[in-house]
Amino acid sequence: MTLTQPTLFMLILLAVGLVAKNQALIIAVLSLLVIKWLGIGDKAFPFIQDKGIQIGVTIITVAVLVPIVTGEIGFKQLTEALKSSYAWVALLSGIFVAVIASHGIDLLKTDPHITTALVFGTILAVALFNGVAVGPLIGAGIAYLAMRIAEIFTSMGG
Repeated sequence: MTLTQPTLFMLILLAVGLVAKNQALIIAVLSLLVIKWLGIGDKAFPFIQDKGIQIGVTIITVAVLVPIVTGEIGFKQLTEALKSSYAWVALLSGIFVAVIASHGIDLLKTDPHITTALVFGTILAVALFNGVAVGPLIGAGIAYLAMRIAEIFTSMGG
């Protein structure tokens, strides 16, 4: 077996995941390497790249809704929570992040060099800072917002 540059890079990421004891990164790298080594990457990788974020968002949404379906959270808990100023901060934060992340999806689809930087940033955050790999989506939304703000200031100055 020839060690290609992408495989070497993935093995380095695996080593980083092992050193950092980051289970999500280890599982992700091993899953992708197995798909590649099984020879099914030509079909699997485009699907994962195209639908992976949506599948991940759906899984996260299901996990968030579990307390509602089990009865742990209901209307009573919601109305009690909304009496707290922290709950209002959380509510507004959730709205803000969801809206900017929606713009991030478009940015990830249309700007490859931004995508590359966001992916590397996410890998570093997951490996070194025990981050969670939702970073590209939220990061893209924040990048989109920052770029729009920069455009406003640039247009004001010149």
